[in-house]
Amino acid sequence: MRGYRITLARRRWLQLAGAALAAPLLSRLARAQGYPARPVRVIVTTGPGGQGDTTARLIAQKLTESLGQQFYVENIAGAGGNIAHGTAARAQPDGHTILAAGGSFLANPSLYARIPYDPYKDFAPITLVGSSPHVLAVHPSVPANSVKELVALAQANPGALSYASAGRGTPAHLAGELFKLAFAIDITHVPFGGGGPGVTATVAGHVPIAVAALPTALPHAKAGGLRALAMMSGKRSSLLPDVPTMAEASGHDLEADILTGLLVPAATPKEIVDLLHREVVKIVAVPEFRERLIALGFEPIAGTPEGFAEWIRAEIPKWGKVIRDANIGVQ
Repeated sequence: MRGYRITLARRRWLQLAGAALAAPLLSRLARAQGYPARPVRVIVTTGPGGQGDTTARLIAQKLTESLGQQFYVENIAGAGGNIAHGTAARAQPDGHTILAAGGSFLANPSLYARIPYDPYKDFAPITLVGSSPHVLAVHPSVPANSVKELVALAQANPGALSYASAGRGTPAHLAGELFKLAFAIDITHVPFGGGGPGVTATVAGHVPIAVAALPTALPHAKAGGLRALAMMSGKRSSLLPDVPTMAEASGHDLEADILTGLLVPAATPKEIVDLLHREVVKIVAVPEFRERLIALGFEPIAGTPEGFAEWIRAEIPKWGKVIRDANIGVQ
């Protein structure tokens, strides 16, 4: 009888212990199941109309449909994206603020002396939605039909050539400096107020070389206004399949992508992060959605949160070195 009482007592203890251990899990699951409880803002670091903004709006629309609450884009431009990054970092960590990060998220820690966020500690990655390469292109009048010929031309005429970018400190500028450093060539950077004006100036013949995002350069490359020499990516683009990668064209594996990645404030419950990740993966897996991303110039990815975190840890020091070696700074 005594042993029976001990067994009952032990069973009761195990039940209570199990309930105590399960309570936090159930609480977290309940929070995830009740999410989203109100409209969710998706912060974009640029004004309306760019590739990152368009991609974020597509994702927001599909999340609205799948999760039953409005996901809306809020454009917070200025300070190279730092205002948007800081706003997202300070938001309540409840999943109702999402940051759609671009290249400035990776470059700003090295570009600016002080930034209002820690890219490693202040955010929890959801997924890298997609990436788009930069294109190295020239005006048709430039006597270079390949990367090697362009490098030889620049080496024979130091300081005589120039390249257009979307502006100082932008991903296109950093991609151009990566190219210069890899081949130790002297070409002058000409910053413009956006990728469009830079490409337009190159098509008009005012600047001989352009380093531009694929979506911006694409129509001009197809129409013959630009001669695309290489994709700064790991593989060719289906949109310009005849244009080689930089590795194929020169032997130098230079990758410089424009990204769209989703993050939330660091203390956001893991169950909400996992829920958002699952939903985005399902969205990107739909053939029609993938085709829309590809048409915009983005390679669909939708990897794991851990993979995105690893990618961030690799890319920040990579671009930090380019910024230091090229002596780039933004006040």
